[in-house]
Amino acid sequence: MANTSDIKNGLCIDFNKDVYSIVSFQHVKPGKGNAFVRTKLKSFATGKVVDHTFPAGHKISVVRVERRKFQYLYKDDYAFHFMDNETYEQVALEEKMIDQPKFIKEGAEIEILFDAARETPLTIDLPQYINLKITYTEPGVQGNTATNATKPATTETGAEVRVPLFINEGDMIKVDTKTGSYIERVKS
Repeated sequence: MANTSDIKNGLCIDFNKDVYSIVSFQHVKPGKGNAFVRTKLKSFATGKVVDHTFPAGHKISVVRVERRKFQYLYKDDYAFHFMDNETYEQVALEEKMIDQPKFIKEGAEIEILFDAARETPLTIDLPQYINLKITYTEPGVQGNTATNATKPATTETGAEVRVPLFINEGDMIKVDTKTGSYIERVKS
């Protein structure tokens, strides 16, 4: 058992019969009254972020988690399928457990966060940046580059990303998986 002084970003706790990750927190010591800790908690089961205030010194139940490397195999109608590269064991995860499923490439190595006590997968950690090939985009109009104009482009995973006008089909681009935004063109 831990208490509120052990709270930090990324800590996984058991709260309201569910596993939550602490997204952000703030220790508050008002001039009058007792101290408390304001937190934003993200549920692994639903993906919702909730606000909760803990009184100072409140006991919290920390969940021990493990990160394991898996390789993405394929997606079917029900789930995304991954394989552990060491044991060759396969795991199927529902789409709601993945923050940005449109950025997962076949064969990509990703990390899955497991609840170590229950041996259940909680969520997938995608790399912050991923290189994707553009499969379709309209050609840019020459002379229309005075402003930071962008156009839609479809990537090899089917994700649509806004890219600058000079990007063409077949180009490789770097994409931020958290925001889904274009970062730069990658030299092949």
